[in-house]
Amino acid sequence: MASILHRAALAACIAFLAASPASAQVQAGPGAWSERQTWAADTTYGDALTGYFYWPATAPQLAGKRALVRVLPGCGQSAAGDVIDGAADAGFNWKAVADRYGAVILAPNATGNMYGAHCWDWATADRSRNVGHSAVLLDLVGRFISDPRYAIDPRQVYVAGLSSGGAKTMVLGCQAPELFAGVGINAGPPPGVATSQIGWVPPGFTATRAADNCRTMAGANASHFASQLASVIWGTSDFLVAQAYGPLDAAAMRQVYGGAFTRGATMNLPNGGSNVPWFDAKGKTRTSEITVSGMGHAWPAGAGGQNGNFVDAARVDYPAFLMDFWFTNNLRVAPAACFACAAATTTNAAHVQAGRAYASGRYAFATGSHLVLGLNDAFHTSTLAHIAAGYHIVGNCP
Repeated sequence: MASILHRAALAACIAFLAASPASAQVQAGPGAWSERQTWAADTTYGDALTGYFYWPATAPQLAGKRALVRVLPGCGQSAAGDVIDGAADAGFNWKAVADRYGAVILAPNATGNMYGAHCWDWATADRSRNVGHSAVLLDLVGRFISDPRYAIDPRQVYVAGLSSGGAKTMVLGCQAPELFAGVGINAGPPPGVATSQIGWVPPGFTATRAADNCRTMAGANASHFASQLASVIWGTSDFLVAQAYGPLDAAAMRQVYGGAFTRGATMNLPNGGSNVPWFDAKGKTRTSEITVSGMGHAWPAGAGGQNGNFVDAARVDYPAFLMDFWFTNNLRVAPAACFACAAATTTNAAHVQAGRAYASGRYAFATGSHLVLGLNDAFHTSTLAHIAAGYHIVGNCP
């Protein structure tokens, strides 16, 4: 469906195609993870928020400004050891998509020692955005938005995480819907569940109850749910966090978004993923539900990630999916009136290097449409058409 929408928009534009003014120059970053940073003091749990950020050297791909993505590791994980994974930069596999989309990535560590395993405080009784982890995490986003060096577009701020980080992702999306245009919840229980209940859905706990909790946290900002997106992902072999929380989370977010929704056709993703999109009454994609066959309790990093300590590098590349999902469906950035299509014919490996395609296993896939090019090598060639920001199709321009 996304490909059809892109083609329709392009067709409507072609007849009136004109050169658009060049967007303002955005400062290039170093294209590397920062040194360890110290940010706001946590007055609830003590210590200060620490972590790292990635500032790409590449240009932003949407509306001339950079997206900001905050990534929250799970319990027992750290920004340096798991999200980044040292000098190899394998980790959660965010660098490649940060370069592709020109996005800034934030990788903070959880302050204190919540639940005895350095978790995020997703189940705390005080759900105010001004205390605990919410306070320092929202402060962190504000610091980057307000710093002109990074050229962050406040309409392109996102958050994703695994386990306690996934649960905290949902909490933050509920607490600050005016700030987060999209969330990516990986194996995260919804607000209202206790830490002792992560392995099963409590009797009587429904998506409606989770949605009510979410609306309560949003308060006066609930109207901003009308333009938020949510993706949820879980593994079929996850026996730590109940798999039933996945569809429950997605259903709860649809309830807070409001209106009628239509279930789309199931789409297969590379390396064992199965995605079900849901469309609102206007035909806009609002939620995504991904099951990953055979994956346990882990962050699905794809072939570019590590493969240990609750990170899976053998299956779906969730960072690549998320960025495409957010960039393609963002409801807060007005679509460009026109996009000048450009096609390129070269080897599949060169397409991957240029960001027109991405590698998953031995194969190359078109960025945005996820269409297969063939083997990712210097011997097979393909033609890719860049028909919209961050969206390529196999073949020439329409």
